[in-house]
Amino acid sequence: KISSGAADLRQRKKQNCTESDKMASEERNKENSKLGRSPKYMLIQRFAKLFFGCLAAVTSGMLYAVYLSTYHERKFWFSSRQELEREITFQGDSAIYYSFYKELLKAPSFERGVYELTHNNKTISLKTINAVQQMNLYPELIASVLYQASGSEEVIEPVYFYIGIVFGLQGIYVTALFVTSWVMSGTWLAGMLTVAWFIINRTDTTRIDYSIPSRENWALPYFACQVAALTGYLKKNLNCSAEKFCYLLVSASTYTFMMMWEYSHYLLFIQAVSLFLLDSFALAQTEKVHEVYKIYLFSLFLGYLLQFENSALLVSPLLSLVTALMLSKCLQMNMKKGTFMSRLLKTMYIYLVLTITVTLEFLLKVFVPYKESEHFLKFIEVKLGLNTTKNFTMNWLLCQESLQAPSQDFFLRLTQSSLLPFYILVLIICLFSVTQVIFRRICGEPLKETVKLEDGRIGERPEIVYHVIHTILLGCLAMCLEGMKYLWTPYVCMLAAFGVCSPELWMTLFKWLRLKAVHPILLALILSMAVPTIIGFSLWKEFFPRIMTELSELQEFYDPDTVELMTWIKRQAPVAAVFAGSPQLMGAIKLCTGWMVSSLPLYNDDDLLKRNENIYQIYSKRSAEDIYKILTSYKANFLVIEDSICNEVGPVRGCRVKDLLDIANGHVVCEEGDSYTYSKYGRFCHEIKMNYSPYVNYFTRVYWNRSYFVYKINTVISFQS
Repeated sequence: KISSGAADLRQRKKQNCTESDKMASEERNKENSKLGRSPKYMLIQRFAKLFFGCLAAVTSGMLYAVYLSTYHERKFWFSSRQELEREITFQGDSAIYYSFYKELLKAPSFERGVYELTHNNKTISLKTINAVQQMNLYPELIASVLYQASGSEEVIEPVYFYIGIVFGLQGIYVTALFVTSWVMSGTWLAGMLTVAWFIINRTDTTRIDYSIPSRENWALPYFACQVAALTGYLKKNLNCSAEKFCYLLVSASTYTFMMMWEYSHYLLFIQAVSLFLLDSFALAQTEKVHEVYKIYLFSLFLGYLLQFENSALLVSPLLSLVTALMLSKCLQMNMKKGTFMSRLLKTMYIYLVLTITVTLEFLLKVFVPYKESEHFLKFIEVKLGLNTTKNFTMNWLLCQESLQAPSQDFFLRLTQSSLLPFYILVLIICLFSVTQVIFRRICGEPLKETVKLEDGRIGERPEIVYHVIHTILLGCLAMCLEGMKYLWTPYVCMLAAFGVCSPELWMTLFKWLRLKAVHPILLALILSMAVPTIIGFSLWKEFFPRIMTELSELQEFYDPDTVELMTWIKRQAPVAAVFAGSPQLMGAIKLCTGWMVSSLPLYNDDDLLKRNENIYQIYSKRSAEDIYKILTSYKANFLVIEDSICNEVGPVRGCRVKDLLDIANGHVVCEEGDSYTYSKYGRFCHEIKMNYSPYVNYFTRVYWNRSYFVYKINTVISFQS
């Protein structure tokens, strides 16, 4: 029965492909005969349109990659720097990722390099980690393989090869957004406008300026390709070969995206919710939506196996939702049509899916051996106002700009580039049109097989409905967390550009307004060309000079104090030494010197978060003995104190590291709205500089400059004053 059912399904798919191909060819022939055009003329016209569109898309991506490379060179003077000075430009977690790329290239063989990363005990003191799994180092594995396999050792330096791949991926990102807007609107003018808005709003569309090796810079280009392919896949009356191509591209890009970023399954969960709502209102072909669900399941299963049996994927809400959707659909299909139970299941479909999803998620977390991050759960509670805390790590995370609500400047920048007003206009029109279509579906009116321009029903196109739902969900997250704007704003650019360049959107608006004085179709066609042209010229006049000024200005990035510190460590510190200090500085020390450190700027591991909190106590009001015990418990030999943290004057007083430590340690007393600081000891980072007992008994200063003070942690303690 199962085999015969599968055969029937394959047969239906073949028939559907054949029928859609016939329908598409018949419609084209009718249209050509009406316009008096020969099939040969139309073929040449379509080929020219496709060729020049693809050329514009690829050129846009290449120019953006060149722009990023040029800007990076101007900002850091990269080509004129020595290797140490270049490496200092990698900050925080970026330094860690690049350091492992260096280690892979230094290994005698690729296999040996991978083994050393999966059994790494030379990075964090007293801790052996699987760095590939814990830090998601698949991009570095791929980059190192490409560098060695392509024979690039004699042609290009490793750092240029690495950042070149990332810049190239950003070019693919822009090309994918171009194609998505082009597929939706039917004109590559929309793609050009998407790219223009993306570059102009670069501060809010990408973090490439601040963190080149970050995981999202490797992953999001693949997600953009997946979205572009999914947009084409959802279109009606798509010919069979194009549908297969889109399906294969969705499959490949979904799996690659999941391998590149540890949080990818959350973003795919949001996408799955969008497809679920699209299918629930019967606005797309159910078979296509369920094929995408199967791609999710396959990617999760393959990712679980190749990511060292990553149990986070098993307890992912994506797996629970997709499994619930498949089970619910099976229940519906096995019920006889027209019966009371089948009608009941159809009515309660959404409730049934939600119930099964929540149940599965609960059961998986009970039976799958996966330790959920306690800090992550507490963070959600505090962020939603359900709880309060004095915990240092929690308050430090809440103070991070990326985890706060977006500022007014963000909306002001989007408005100044005209992006936000046009996005809101396009979203309102599409949302009202979708609402009309849903109401018609509830009333029993079927969808049209082919939506024509004169119909003014843009809400009946499944790919448009998907993007409307998707952008609303991402927008809701971006309104809560500023870091989510890097996911939302690129699709704002794409949707706004599609809307102003789409005759269907203007026609939908004119249908509501019931224009009679001017022919609505003609006016829609004129506006779909005139509005983006006017926007393009205004953006060119206002922002192009700024971009050229950016590229022509030489910005000086030079940090002599950090260079001196790294040079001293490489020359003076023992090879087996372990350094302690702020996690951000430890990442730089690991990259620039290769020495072992006691902590890293990683926030997905409770043990590392606890280490970071303990070592940050060097900036608190604790005794020399307490700090000594903490540091020696991690086998640290040297302590690095940063003057910028010790004497920090932050814009938000309660978010300085020393303030958060005082709150966590109970050294701040609040009375009648005023806060008073009290402690038996002075601030450690200040007191240790005074060179008096008991501090000199535990620590010996061995190096200092304007920004850093390095102390050797004494193994033999002298209590002489």
